Formats: sequence, C-alpha cells, structure tokens
Amino acid sequence: MTAIHFPDADYARRIERARVEMERRGVGAMLVSVGNDLPYLTGYGAMPSERLTMGVITPSDATIVVPGLEAPRIVDRGAFAVQPWGETEDPVSIVAKLANGASRVAIGAQTWSVFLVRLQQQMAGAEFVDATEVTRPLRILKDESEIDLLRRAGSAVDRVVGRLRDAKLSGRTEAHVARDVMEMTVEEGHDVATFHIVASGPNAASPHHEPGERVIRDGDCVVVDFGGRLGGYCSDTTRTFHVGEPSAMYAEAFAALQASQAAGRAAAGPGVAAQDIDRAARRVLVASGHAEWFIHRLGHGIGLDGHEDPYLVEGNEEVLEPGMAFSVEPGIYMPGEWGMRIEDIVVCTEDGRESLNNAPRDLAIVE
Repeated sequence: MTAIHFPDADYARRIERARVEMERRGVGAMLVSVGNDLPYLTGYGAMPSERLTMGVITPSDATIVVPGLEAPRIVDRGAFAVQPWGETEDPVSIVAKLANGASRVAIGAQTWSVFLVRLQQQMAGAEFVDATEVTRPLRILKDESEIDLLRRAGSAVDRVVGRLRDAKLSGRTEAHVARDVMEMTVEEGHDVATFHIVASGPNAASPHHEPGERVIRDGDCVVVDFGGRLGGYCSDTTRTFHVGEPSAMYAEAFAALQASQAAGRAAAGPGVAAQDIDRAARRVLVASGHAEWFIHRLGHGIGLDGHEDPYLVEGNEEVLEPGMAFSVEPGIYMPGEWGMRIEDIVVCTEDGRESLNNAPRDLAIVE
C-alpha cells in the first residue's frame, strides 16, 4: 500500500461543520472507516484491513479507533483523540461504546459489511443511515487549499501530456506506454499514479480499455486517460494522439469533439444546473452528427476521490456553486474502428470557471 500524505488543514473546523450537518439530520454519531470521509475529517486514511480503523464523531467527541500497531502512523492534528486497541480487544465494542447510545447512526458508505453487521448486533435498535448525507455537503465544496492541490495535480499531468506529445508511440505496446505514463506522473510531482488508460486503434472505442499487448502502429489513434494523487487529491485528464496524419473523417470528428468540449467548459459556472453543462456539450455533437457515439455522461466530480459529486449528466438538476470541481470529457467512439476523448478538470468560481488542465487540446500528431 502506498502511503498518502494528507496536507495540514483545519480539521477541527471540518469536524464542527460535520456536527452541524449531523444535528440537522438528527444523527447522534457518525462512524467512518475506509474511504475518504475519514481523511477529509481527520487527515488520516484507514488501511483496508481485517483490523478495524474507525473514526467516531459525536456532538461532543471525535476519536479514531485504530489497531495499536498502526497508531504511530497517525499525525496528531489536535482535532481528535486516538484510541488504540490491542490484538485481544474487540474494536467494534469500543466503537459502540463511543457512539454513546446514539439512536441514529451515520455509517461510512465504504465500511466493510462485516463491521456494519457486528455494529448492528451490538447497537440493537439504532437506525443506520448513509454518512454521505453528512459528508457530501462538506466535501462537494472545495476550499482554496483543496483547489490549490487540484490545480497543482492538474499542472503535473499537463506536463506529462507535454512529454507524450514529443514521444514516439508507434512500435510500442499499449502496456509499455502505460508504464511510462505512470512513471512520468510520479516524476512530475504526484505521490502515486492511480490509473492509466492507453487505447489504440479499435481499442480506443472502449472508454475504459485496459492497456494490453497491442502494438501501436502508423495510422492509429491513441487515447491516453490517466491520473494520480498529490497530497491526497486526484488528477484526471485525457488527450488524444494520432500516429501520422489522420483521415479526413477522423479529423472532422475531432474538430466536433473539440468544439463540444469547449462548449461544455464555457457553460460551467455558478447557478448552472449540472445537466445543462452536459446538454451544452452534447448539442454540438448532435449538430455534427456524432451524438449517438457519445455514450457516457459529460463529467464527474473530483477531489479526494477520483469520481465523486457532482455528476454532469442528464437528470441532475443540482446547481453548481463556487468550489465544485468536476471533469468535462466528451468522447466519440466508433465501435471496432476508433475513438477519441478530451478531458479537463474544471472548478466553478464566483464569476465563472477555471480550467485546471491547460495542455493543448488539439489532435496531437506523433510518430
């Protein structure tokens, strides 16, 4: 497991804001384990393990219950107590006691079911609800320190894109290029590279293609979608390359894709419904005749998680607010033939939007 070093932040204030949301929803205790709610609130990420780590937040106390052997990993943030447990102790009983008889308990969405079942047994009569009710309103609005980390992560992957534009892709396998992308992501400043898509030729028609042993050759399009974590916060960008000159049909489709992505970015801003950004980008592809091959939503939120709220998709009437960060990533996918995608991370500002990715969005012609 690669350690993620979360930055200094006002964790005491975050916990207090969580308590406000808990009171609003009648929640007497919030229990968060694996996933990113715990590090958002405390700066500490639980190891996914059969040994339970759980943050317990009540109206009066905040405690991390942690295996004794892992307690030295916790940085004292001055916002919570640490309660190590030994190998012969029952951590679920410790958590249940700290919950202090709460009748409505918010449980972290990614908590292992084995722990939830045991908590339900020991807290008979308590109603368990999704802790996302409490944490979503907090995490969806990034503060300036969070936006700065997203901005730094975005600039780092932009530099990787710059290196790829000068690279030779033909004659190499998708997997080989993917390994290089992962290495460059870390070299350019990320703590860890988290994912990589390198899809060439007909494989580019699969939006989530796993890089394989296909050799990239002259005439191929190559979709490269990748990201990592910097200070716990995620990057995610996509650019499309072409080995040699593209066909007139491919170039025409890519021009429509560029216009669609630009329309999506331009539509984003405070007071705009999430679905309307999707609609703005999609209208361009309807006009160009490519809409049927745009087969996914326009974008997803990003922060401590690579995919989180808000989602830019038809049916989501949620209105954007300053501090919301999300991807704008239209694609065109011709089954069995080719694909293309452009993706930037954008943050909603008081007076519009800021793109956190600014690498060239044209079709990069490479060797």
